[in-house]
Amino acid sequence: MILNLSNKLSQNLIELLNDKDDYNVIIKIENKKRTFTAHSNMLKCRSSYFRKELENIQPDENNIKTIIIKSSVSSQIFDEILKYIYGGIVNLENVETKFIFDLMLANNEFELDELTNELETHLVYTKASWLKTNFFLIYRTIFSKNNFKILENYCNDIIAKHPIIIFDSLDFYSLPVSALESLLKRNDLRIEEIKIWDYVIKWGIAQNPTLSTNLEKWSKEDFLTLKTTLQKCLPLIRYFHISNTELFDKIIPYKKILGKQLFKDIIQHLAAPDRPVKSIILPARSFVVTELPPRAEIPKVPFSTIISEEHATEISSRIDHKTINYSTTNIPYKFELILSGTRDGFAPQTFWNICHGHANTIVVVKVKGTDEIFGGYNPLAWDNTYNGLWGIWKETKDSFIFSLKNGNIQNSIFSKVKNTQYAIRQIAKIHQDKTGPHFGDFYLRSFESNFTLDDCCNIDVKGEHYEKLTRKSSLDRFSIVNYEVFKIVIKS
Repeated sequence: MILNLSNKLSQNLIELLNDKDDYNVIIKIENKKRTFTAHSNMLKCRSSYFRKELENIQPDENNIKTIIIKSSVSSQIFDEILKYIYGGIVNLENVETKFIFDLMLANNEFELDELTNELETHLVYTKASWLKTNFFLIYRTIFSKNNFKILENYCNDIIAKHPIIIFDSLDFYSLPVSALESLLKRNDLRIEEIKIWDYVIKWGIAQNPTLSTNLEKWSKEDFLTLKTTLQKCLPLIRYFHISNTELFDKIIPYKKILGKQLFKDIIQHLAAPDRPVKSIILPARSFVVTELPPRAEIPKVPFSTIISEEHATEISSRIDHKTINYSTTNIPYKFELILSGTRDGFAPQTFWNICHGHANTIVVVKVKGTDEIFGGYNPLAWDNTYNGLWGIWKETKDSFIFSLKNGNIQNSIFSKVKNTQYAIRQIAKIHQDKTGPHFGDFYLRSFESNFTLDDCCNIDVKGEHYEKLTRKSSLDRFSIVNYEVFKIVIKS
């Protein structure tokens, strides 16, 4: 028989952490005012990071060692880490998902593998919506740390189904090589092999900006530079599943970055495709397409009463900084309705109550008395907790406002933020009963506490913070007949 009395032990160890009389370690977080006290034996027993740190620090005259942590970890997160080290307990109730993500990163930094893995699993299985909403942040971060296999597989599963999310993104060229290598290993990547080759070459050249855009001007050293950059990626291309024409047009010009045997085998494959080659032949990329029996057409329910699928493709394209719009069949995002004026009401406070904590949101409004549709994109999270006098401006370069084609309006206009320090305004709590979402030059406001009752919503045609958003009408202030807020998430 085994008696498990660990709960009481955990409680006693937490009490030991809070006992300030018997510590022999002081921990200071760089650029943070707060310090922590701890016991060296406990730290060394639980964390290989602290074991290595303590071995290299000499004690002072009082036999106390001081650790200075050069990290961006917050005091709140480090407090949770110490509680886990001592008591094995982490409280995730009533905390934002971003805090859990940051806690996972910090635990990885301090080599607390057990908790890191638990938090990673928790995010994947219970916070999938947040992960999709913050996809690029997650993807860049996990590969820069290179120790999150569960999240890595989760993200790569999404990219395999929707590769344009990464390959057509401006973020693609800033991917670490480990991320690109991880993607190229996938057999189910839904993209033509020759396009993968093109993207890999472009990524390699982007890592070496001194390389000429004219391949004919490249020296032997230039090809060697690219070959070195792509040494982990080149073996993962499925050369023998590329058509002869594409091999000749796209691969052969870069023969100097290929191994001698591989190039010889490619030439042989061009001339005699049935003959065996010495190079490793990777399988063709494939994915299962399930054929469903024909069924009766079910009328599609519109996702919005204000904007169309065509509008959604335009907005999605601007989010990804694309110059050519997605089609309605390859749009990578879902527009999840989180607020509708006709459903939830038009009081400004309703916006702050419902949208608090939501990032990557689109606000669209239908103007009363006209065909005009205005809106804005906010990549940041709305925050209803500010207790100041008026509000606080949030900086981002990725927000934009827009006027969409509708009725007599023939073309959509998208306006980038030009004064990034004044992109999004978080309204103080005392004014949230009058003012809703605020995008610099575009905001919803009502002194009647109902956006449909007075002409206090505004589009600033002067364009102080965003590029000018002008129409033939002199519309400046207006009321609305409806508005909707969508959360933009990556499709599964």
